[in-house]
Amino acid sequence: MVRSLALGALLVVLWLALSGRHGVLLLTLGLLSVMMTVWIARRMDIDDAEGLPGALFPRVLGYLPWLGKAIVASNMDVARRVVSPRLPIEPEILTVTADQRTALGRVVYANSITLTPGTISLEVRADEIEVHALSATAASELRTNNMGHRVRALEAK
Repeated sequence: MVRSLALGALLVVLWLALSGRHGVLLLTLGLLSVMMTVWIARRMDIDDAEGLPGALFPRVLGYLPWLGKAIVASNMDVARRVVSPRLPIEPEILTVTADQRTALGRVVYANSITLTPGTISLEVRADEIEVHALSATAASELRTNNMGHRVRALEAK
């Protein structure tokens, strides 16, 4: 029941933040939508620790700024390579170790790789992720496994 309330509260905040309008009709429809979504989640039994990982939220606040910085840096690298013909584009497919403890951790890692410009996760396996990298710089950054260690630190202990 606590997870359902947390899911409902999260959805209400999201609805209010994204709707932009706060008339009585829209607030009523939003509340009905949230209630129906929470009810469906409970009926499907997906309001569990994996569907709403509450233990992950405090650590995410430390990870998101680091990920944002990595995205901006990679974006600048890709933009420089597109604009400057002297900088090489050296596509490479590599395999990185996914030593996260949970499936959710591997998903966060694979999505973080894909969110970073110049890299995309191709396949996620139990203990590794196949990645396409646009340049040797992006590939070497992944080989350091810095992102993998940060994602592992996110996981509940």
